[in-house]
Formats: sequence, C-alpha cells, structure tokens
Amino acid sequence: PDPGRVPSPSPSRPAFQPVTIRTARDAVTAAALYLRWLGYRDVRRADQRPPSGIGLAARGVLAQVDPTVRPASLRDVECLWLTAMTESAVCLYFSLAGFAPEARGRADSLGVPLFVLDLTGTPRPVNGPARELIATGA
Repeated sequence: PDPGRVPSPSPSRPAFQPVTIRTARDAVTAAALYLRWLGYRDVRRADQRPPSGIGLAARGVLAQVDPTVRPASLRDVECLWLTAMTESAVCLYFSLAGFAPEARGRADSLGVPLFVLDLTGTPRPVNGPARELIATGA
C-alpha cells in the first residue's frame, strides 16, 4: 500500500468535515472533531497535562495535540504512550509540524497512530497505525 494514501473510512462513517486551523485552539478543535469522527465519544480536555501541547481524552483514548511549529520529538511520543499505559488507554498524536524521524520510528514500534494536521484542519495519517485506525475506527 502507498504510505501517503489516506484510506477510505468505514462505509458507515460519513466523510470527515474539517475546521480551518488559524490558532492553537482551532488545532485542538480539529483533533477533537476527528476523534469523534473516529468513533470516540465525550471528548474532553485530559486531566493530565502533557509535557508539550494539549491533551484530549475520551473513554479508552488519550490524544495529544501539538499546535507548535516544532516537530514532535521522540520524548513527546514516549511520554504520551507511557501516560496512556498508566490509564489503560490507547493513544494518538496530532501535530501541525510533523514528527522527528526518531519519533516516527518509536511510534511505529509502540503502535501509536500519528497524524499531521494540515491548515484545512484535515488530519493526515503518518504511519501504519494511523491508517489502520482510519480504516477500522474506534
């Protein structure tokens, strides 16, 4: 499969309706809407604040949204994964600036779905776990 191709969503799921990103708050809103689109309900701010970015949570999932212009680091991905493990949740990472190569490698080995938010507000899958999540949903 083409690693850059966005897989088709589940036939029972309508197309995602993005929100244009102009501010950090817009990035968080886009990620929250995407989590709902994937099938997670009652998305809210996470109780624990991540080392960078903004945390979102819903039943069984923890997501980190990094609205900065710095690519997410290996440490960022590992901290998210460890926090999710302590809460017995799966995790996802949304970044405006992408991911450092080491972060992508670690996310692949840990099974963490990575998404880059483009300015239209559409999350683009960066790795296999992200493409698989799109295809199956929550």
